[in-house]
Amino acid sequence: MESKLDEDPSVDRSLELSGEQLQQLVSLVMSHLREFIDSLAEQPAWEFEGAASIARSVMEALPDKGTEPAVVLRRLFNELLPYGVNSAGPGYLAYVPGGGVPHAAVADLISGTVNRFVGLWNGAPGLAQMEVAVLRWFSDIVGYPATAGGFFTSGGSLSIWSAIVTARRCKFQGELSRGTLYTSNQAHHSVSKAAMFAGLPPENVRSISVDSAFRVCVDAMREYISKDRRDGFVPFAIVGHAGTTNSGAVDDLARLADLAAEEHLWLHIDGAYGGFFMLTERGRGLMRGIERADSITLDPHKALFMPYGTGCLLARDQSHLRQAHQLRGEYLMPGPDEEFFDLSDISPELTRSARALRVWLPIMLHGIEPFRSNLNEKLDLTELVAQRLRQLDAELDDRLEVVSDPQLTVVAFRLVREGFTDEQNDDLNARFRNAINASRRVLLTPTRLHGRYVIRICILSFRTHIDRVEACLEEIYRAARAV
Repeated sequence: MESKLDEDPSVDRSLELSGEQLQQLVSLVMSHLREFIDSLAEQPAWEFEGAASIARSVMEALPDKGTEPAVVLRRLFNELLPYGVNSAGPGYLAYVPGGGVPHAAVADLISGTVNRFVGLWNGAPGLAQMEVAVLRWFSDIVGYPATAGGFFTSGGSLSIWSAIVTARRCKFQGELSRGTLYTSNQAHHSVSKAAMFAGLPPENVRSISVDSAFRVCVDAMREYISKDRRDGFVPFAIVGHAGTTNSGAVDDLARLADLAAEEHLWLHIDGAYGGFFMLTERGRGLMRGIERADSITLDPHKALFMPYGTGCLLARDQSHLRQAHQLRGEYLMPGPDEEFFDLSDISPELTRSARALRVWLPIMLHGIEPFRSNLNEKLDLTELVAQRLRQLDAELDDRLEVVSDPQLTVVAFRLVREGFTDEQNDDLNARFRNAINASRRVLLTPTRLHGRYVIRICILSFRTHIDRVEACLEEIYRAARAV
């Protein structure tokens, strides 16, 4: 018996844009983005005044009807986006900048429009294999063998979580309360958070002291491992650093690799910030031994200048990722042959976007050389900043102290006023930082090194060049004389 369904005229089909309608919408967006890009150098590095009121304004009721695109976009670009930290601009010298190359935004437009499923190879063979290919490029950069593999994540926090889960699966399957992990006291908080998510008690993450250059003390780590074994714990992993957030410190990765081999522990290197400096000769010298790590975190949204939400995890032996992550549902299509594989078999996610496209497209358009060139420039600029800060010290009444010599692209410094206590100097430096940032030409953020408040400059954005560095130094000199 045949039946025919009549088309329901009450269904709203406004979601089904034609190609022409999409082009019109994108053209409208581009008029705003063009103005944004062209004015970045003049935009303030930060804007917080009035931000609370703007934030409250978006807490509105769910609308039944839509609003004209021009009205919505004007509100977005003129009212909502100007507030907060301008992380796309050249004055963003806080935390660990990236910048967000616009080519990746074009890739996201393509990915979001075609909306292909990459968790299974058969869903989008070209895009799924593109991820494998891009991660092969990354593996070559860090010196990994042909057995290596990995997957893209939203960032370092999820990468380190998956790395610890893999380490636990491969090196320790006992009672979680007995497992211990070892890292520097300069580790990013995501290491402890990931260990907690992986089931370890927070106190089982051993925080090891550092030397005067903020690199982990390998001998102290060795002693702690021995003590834990005597006390009945089961050491299973080490997390080393190829560029800490606080100071840009790079641990002695070769010695950590030796220790991990001696103790039969998993070695993970947090290279979220610094790993891509392996593209440079100086970076390769600093990170000798990184190729011996069992796994490495890389964040393309840092030193490869991609948009936020672009991280990845590499493993020296991809089979370890499969061992930790593979499960199959009876509703899934059969997997491909031996040459190809499903990304969901080596990673936590099934459904996700084609993240590799946002890396593949800029590199295919420009090659890797502009990225290498920019990283070398940032290393040069950071060395210049450290040198100029020392020169400024001679011109000031207070002592301007460089607390951490640059290993990558972070310089930490502070004012020290004669006769002040440590606490008074901490308060002085908080005022000092506010005075530096007051012009909004740059944004610097603080941290603590050796227990004291210091100010960080991190030079990493592809849009930050000598002119903005000179502006930053001018603001430092002005503020130091004013406070």
